[in-house]
Amino acid sequence: MSANYITYDSAIHLVTWKGAVAAIREGHSLPKAQIGDLFLGPKTATLLNRAAYIEGLGYGVKAVTVMDANSSKGLPTIQGGMMVYDPVNGALNAIIDSKLVTELKTAADSVLGAQLLARKNSKTMLIVGAGVVAESLVRAYHETFPSLETISIWARRTDQAKSLVARLVDLKVNLVVAENLAEAAAQSDIISSATMAREPVLKGEWISPGTHIDLIGAYKADMREADDVLISKGSIYVDSRETTLHHIGELMIPLASGVILETDIKGDFYDLTVGEQSARTSDNEITVFKNGGGAHLDLMIADYIARVVSIDA
Repeated sequence: MSANYITYDSAIHLVTWKGAVAAIREGHSLPKAQIGDLFLGPKTATLLNRAAYIEGLGYGVKAVTVMDANSSKGLPTIQGGMMVYDPVNGALNAIIDSKLVTELKTAADSVLGAQLLARKNSKTMLIVGAGVVAESLVRAYHETFPSLETISIWARRTDQAKSLVARLVDLKVNLVVAENLAEAAAQSDIISSATMAREPVLKGEWISPGTHIDLIGAYKADMREADDVLISKGSIYVDSRETTLHHIGELMIPLASGVILETDIKGDFYDLTVGEQSARTSDNEITVFKNGGGAHLDLMIADYIARVVSIDA
């Protein structure tokens, strides 16, 4: 039997953000994933292969190129595909456009972190960055966080933020362009940063008590979005200890300098999704969540996509 090839356009109207978040939450109730990553190429033009096996769910391999310069050429930064294999006989069940898997996985990962760590009555949100991920974040948080009243967008190029706000006029939420990053950060209950920064863009001195910080952009050892003050003043959680602690600069750099210790990482999704209790200890606690991604999350999302498409067929 030939594998089902699932394109972005054929499936995007079938999936939901709530469904994607639920898939990641439910995936962490299964036995812990086995994962393996491979990075090849220069820092700004990388081939990334991520593979995972989850008992009861199967096998998955996502192979993508990440080309930093493509955004200035009007081309996709990330391109590739996800292969999903049967857990029993190893058959290739589906090949899915990586854009669809990555789009759903990235934002759903962050939303689940916020559901588990942010204040339940959060009303204001700031998104740092105005690229493809930022648009997914707006839509995902809007669908899953009904308490949000205002979402601000900040980008180094203000016209990019304005363009994103203009594209999202269909959403029933107050969308605004943030002109001053420090002021917008101080006024936000949730801050989600999705940039390609290699130096910190968020400073701890800006952050108000009770804020939830969602860090997405840094995915390599030389990248980070939060400064030492922010990392050291917040309660730190990650989506996966295995894919973040010794792989991503956001944690590697402050760990190496002694700003934080490994014991300062309070938990990951395998810890956080046990039971219904929030890990937040008070309304004044600053929580920092590192969205590191990982092949196991890709597999959970790919399985969700394949199931939804199968039902619709």
